[in-house]
Amino acid sequence: MSGPRLRPDHRDSLSSFQYKGMVASKWAMIRPFFLILTLHSLAIYLFTRGFLLTRTELSSFSHCSDKSQSPCSIPSPTNNANASFLGDHPPKSESNGQCWTRPAVDRLVIIILDALRFDFVAPSFFFEEKKPWMDKLEVLQKLASNDRTSSRIFKAIADPPTTSLQRLKGLTTGGLPTFIDVGNSFGAPAIVEDNLIFQLANNGKRVLMMGDDTWVKLFPHHFNESYPYPSFNVKDLDTVDNGVIEHLLPSLLRDDWDVLIAHFLGVDHAGHIYGVDSTPMIAKLEQYNNILEEVVQVLKNQSGSGALHENTLLVVMGDHGQTLNGDHGGGTAEEVETSLFAMSLKNPPAPVATVLDKNYCHLDLDGKKICIGTFQQLDFAVTMASLLGIPFPFGSIGRINPELYALTGRTWETHNQCAEKFGSHSTLESWMLNYVSSLCVNTWQVKRYIDLYSMTSVIGLPAEDLRYINVLYSQAQGSWLDIMKFALSSENGTNIRITDNTASVLQRQIDSYSRFLEGVAELARFAWTEFNLMLMGFGLCVMLTSLCVHLYSIRTVHGLCKSYYPFSGSSASLRILTVIFLVAIRAVSFLSNSYILAEGRVASFLLGTSGILNLWFSSDTGEVAVEDLLFLVLNIIIRFSIESGISKETIGSSSSIVHSFGSTDIEKGWSLMIGLLELLPILALSILVVLIYIIISRNSFWKRLKHFYTMGNILCCMLMSVHWIVESNIIAASEELKNFGKTFAPRIIYSIGLLHFVLLALSLTINKKYIVPVSNPTDALAIVATSMLSAWSSTILILLGRQGPNVALVCILGAWCITRLKWAAQVDAESGTATGPIFNPMPVLQWSLLAVCLFFYTGHWCTFDGLRYAAAFIGFEHFNIVQQGILLAIDTFGVSHIIPVLSIPFLVISKHQISKKKHPDGLLFINLTQAFLIYGLITAFTTTLTIICVTIQRRHLMVWGLFAPKYVFDVLGLLVTDVLICVGSLFYY
Repeated sequence: MSGPRLRPDHRDSLSSFQYKGMVASKWAMIRPFFLILTLHSLAIYLFTRGFLLTRTELSSFSHCSDKSQSPCSIPSPTNNANASFLGDHPPKSESNGQCWTRPAVDRLVIIILDALRFDFVAPSFFFEEKKPWMDKLEVLQKLASNDRTSSRIFKAIADPPTTSLQRLKGLTTGGLPTFIDVGNSFGAPAIVEDNLIFQLANNGKRVLMMGDDTWVKLFPHHFNESYPYPSFNVKDLDTVDNGVIEHLLPSLLRDDWDVLIAHFLGVDHAGHIYGVDSTPMIAKLEQYNNILEEVVQVLKNQSGSGALHENTLLVVMGDHGQTLNGDHGGGTAEEVETSLFAMSLKNPPAPVATVLDKNYCHLDLDGKKICIGTFQQLDFAVTMASLLGIPFPFGSIGRINPELYALTGRTWETHNQCAEKFGSHSTLESWMLNYVSSLCVNTWQVKRYIDLYSMTSVIGLPAEDLRYINVLYSQAQGSWLDIMKFALSSENGTNIRITDNTASVLQRQIDSYSRFLEGVAELARFAWTEFNLMLMGFGLCVMLTSLCVHLYSIRTVHGLCKSYYPFSGSSASLRILTVIFLVAIRAVSFLSNSYILAEGRVASFLLGTSGILNLWFSSDTGEVAVEDLLFLVLNIIIRFSIESGISKETIGSSSSIVHSFGSTDIEKGWSLMIGLLELLPILALSILVVLIYIIISRNSFWKRLKHFYTMGNILCCMLMSVHWIVESNIIAASEELKNFGKTFAPRIIYSIGLLHFVLLALSLTINKKYIVPVSNPTDALAIVATSMLSAWSSTILILLGRQGPNVALVCILGAWCITRLKWAAQVDAESGTATGPIFNPMPVLQWSLLAVCLFFYTGHWCTFDGLRYAAAFIGFEHFNIVQQGILLAIDTFGVSHIIPVLSIPFLVISKHQISKKKHPDGLLFINLTQAFLIYGLITAFTTTLTIICVTIQRRHLMVWGLFAPKYVFDVLGLLVTDVLICVGSLFYY
């Protein structure tokens, strides 16, 4: 499979491409691609190691005995008024079972409703407009309204990124999530640092878990009993939920557990597949409402004196929110705002209203006041640990939430040794004393962690910020120390009341502790991740070096091209400068977070600008080509599709409509319209089949495998139609047909594509003439490129869903316009031949911009909530990290990388077919090398600017919610591009 030989009279100018003497071979042409891939891989590895370092996870764990080291331990009374508060000999743990704090609840029930939006729980009158999905969880709203002293709704705020694994890790460790954990969302590793679940198990608490199997992956040896169910099949709305329902209610009547965790997934999966505004979502919320009614009823029936749930706390919460399209992972308000509902079975006294009614309140339709508090998910671990009386996780930096702490009746009882020294006091003062004592331990624990982290971490925390934190801590503990010393001072053993109002003194102390804890949380959010600037610098330098290698390779190939046909002209220079200007505009735009958010629109604008330039350059000929106008119209369609979010919102809505069609009565006219909408993808697919047949059949040289590839593609299209019709539920199909359409049809399509690819590789390796029985290199290249696209296209189409045929038509029309532009051949007319992309790189740039537009057109975004997880389960019901990972990667990079890169040969083929002169055989492949290098350079340059951007913005507020995901997507896209160019060069040369 040797490459084309160049004309002998030009051998002296081709020294950089020599191989085995003076003969240029395909390996000499391919070598720069592999060198560039190696440099990019090294640069990305180094920069990533420096930029995406996780925070240092300390191996320390909290123990009950640690409290003796804190300034919060209460010494025994002494007649010496000047005795040290800490004492020379710290007291031992109390003998009543108290560890760090006195247990306030006996049992804890945690029900997690995955992806629970705030407006799923909060009453609709808290919002400007009522939506169909609001007020479905009525049982929680009624409890918050009728039992205001023991039940409360909170707006819970999560820290991005909002993937489930990171949220569960943050909830249980009390720390902030680290960005690098996103990569583990499909394969959750066990948590090795101190956490709430470990403390429960280590302190004799029996934990029962049911639902999402991520829990048993994170905590493989901590549950006394567990009922895990596979969680990654987003098309399955019921398996996990039904499993939880089966075990939840019976478990509530058992006494062999202390903490019960039930994790439902239906709402999360319904959002991913159908969106928030959909019938399946509303059905799921109504189902949850019925389940929660039964749970509350069981708990209340067992809440009497001495009963099983006399002192139980119920917590219903979400781990994160979701957008209207059902996505999550980013840092938008919809994604980070979720809900938490808490109900204590042991009612607190009436003064609890003074703590709780500071919240945002409204009157419901019955005139009853309902209030909503605010809860930071960062506070969850330490709050639960405090209520259960176990040590706080060592790495927790949260604060004990005062409102949740006040809901439990036992926190209002006088049981603090310090309280006795204060003399008589009100119920509110008793609660404040208990809360201040818990906050004292909370503050000491956070300070202990920050000190150890700063000493052991490679970089640590900024010295100035640490000094500020130390000042806040000294002030807080110093004032509490003074209060306790005064309260414990006595003459002749008599108690002395603090002269100032006790409540105001305690409130100032609470504020002092809160300022310290809020300061630590703010510092951690700002400087949690450690950046290794040296590794980042090395990575950036290697990346810049790769650009130099790119440019040198292009210059060398340019010299080869000029050796065939010397050419110079001002028009070529103008086109090259125009391309450089457009690429620079797009790359520099990444320095702004607003332009990153609008990247799809920016790419569409630049693509439209290049289309206008088409008209301007072609105006020299005195006529306007049809291709120029069609290209502008096509760009307008793409722009409006990106603006309206056609792929995500339309797919979700369409699926929702179809789902409801099978379960509700709809008027005949409406059902007819739905049927027509479902047939549109089939119609577009039929047009696509005709185009494929025409394209393949026009290659008359392709005799041996043409019919095989044609029939394979037609069969794939037929199987796609079956798959979509069966999924639509429009026609009544037997279970066998449904199973075939949903499972086996996609698998057959994958198999046909793989078979095409393997057959092509074997044919080119064993006997190239078997598949390419022609001597004309242009026709041979067209056959191999068509075969390669045939192998990939069917798999990509079915993963795109019903939008696939439309996307394919847009792609084909866009490619046709770019390759047939009149002004693209103008340089050829001046030189008399096809001079190659270096003289006219505009088509390559347009092809690159079209690929970017198609990425956003198909519903993808450069954030993790832009991943279309449902595509990974087309044809599969169960999760396998390898097969689902491959399908997700193909769906993500299919139309934006795989198809565009493998189609680059057609940009060169079209120029050689348009040109009337006969070209040397070697020129075709030199032009192809030029096209590959220019396309790769455009991608590499924009990625380099992304790297520079995240380096500059590494302390930006949106670094983890926006800049880091953009970096990950761009560098992965660059590596995919490099690999595809290398693979393509092996097949095409």
